[in-house]
Amino acid sequence: MDTTQEIKRYPANPNEAWESDTDKPPQSLLNINNDATSLSPSEDTTETIPDLPVEEAILTTAPNVPPPITRNYPVLLRVPLTSATHIAQLTSQYKYEQWNFNGTVPGPFIRARVGDVVELSLTNRDDTGNPHNIDCHAFEGPGGGSALTTTEEGETKTGRFKLLTPGLYMYHCAAAPVPVHIANGMYGLMYVQPAEGDLPPVDHEYYVMQSEFYHEPPEIEDDGRPSKQVEFSYPNALREEPSAVVFNGHESALTRDKPLKARSGESVRVFFGNAGPNLTSSFHVIGSNFQRLYRDGDVVSSPARFVQTTSVPPGGSTIVDLKMFVPGTYTLVDHAIFRLDKGAVGYLNVAGKPRPDIYGSTQPPEPCVGCKLHP
Repeated sequence: MDTTQEIKRYPANPNEAWESDTDKPPQSLLNINNDATSLSPSEDTTETIPDLPVEEAILTTAPNVPPPITRNYPVLLRVPLTSATHIAQLTSQYKYEQWNFNGTVPGPFIRARVGDVVELSLTNRDDTGNPHNIDCHAFEGPGGGSALTTTEEGETKTGRFKLLTPGLYMYHCAAAPVPVHIANGMYGLMYVQPAEGDLPPVDHEYYVMQSEFYHEPPEIEDDGRPSKQVEFSYPNALREEPSAVVFNGHESALTRDKPLKARSGESVRVFFGNAGPNLTSSFHVIGSNFQRLYRDGDVVSSPARFVQTTSVPPGGSTIVDLKMFVPGTYTLVDHAIFRLDKGAVGYLNVAGKPRPDIYGSTQPPEPCVGCKLHP
């Protein structure tokens, strides 16, 4: 599959001549800031959002990603979210009460297009009494939507948000205290496709999000044994000393539970986010380089090529494209490598025939016994 295609570019000045009428973007996109992939609304309008075709968003749980959007027109995109809590097996040792969107940590992956109006409805099903809301980094306006979506238990609030810029954006709860809501699992990613064109097609797309959890030591039960469930620790979070650093909500999410999969010769795209709330990730895939790196989720600038490791700050994102030449197990890590022992590891299993012309030896491989990096 050809992965050399770039996002379609247009003249910096929209009044320049076009090669043909078919190359010219829709008139609605000609009011732009040097970029036909984003919108620049009128400065002095008081108009409300116009009538648009209605579409229900396809929401997927990690590591799955909704299919690319092929339509060339905007819609009113309905995104229903719920907030609640659940008990999760955070590590092999301990369970933990996570706060979630739509029952999962991270929350669902949302895919939209520049020009879409997201109709986001948040229903609070949290029986602990905590308020919740949505701050989406893709939304232009005070609080990123949080003031319009703040809900108490049993309430539903709805806001409408026009998407003006493309990219990969984090969303999270911003109810007070904001760090606690994020630290307990209330986050996810939204990918906004450009209005004109999109990333090159690939064989597989995956959703991976890194985050930290902070908990107290286990309490001692009446029988003298430590409890198997631990509680959130604000002091540890304030000191930025995480108990667990994980991909997709718990330590085995991309290893035992659901490793990523591909075949040799295929291309793989990872939409990667870092919820933090404190640590910067040094995202790396052992055994492969990023054929294309869309730093900070920027899908308009030309991607970096053949990059080994990329830094993703809390609240940030990146998109990486891989080409799988050799079969075997590839390991996703935060290359602040001691975090491996706190859970930051995932596997990409690649099937296929050996490629001794690329990777081989006259001696058989000897995997490290008990090694988490090279299973």
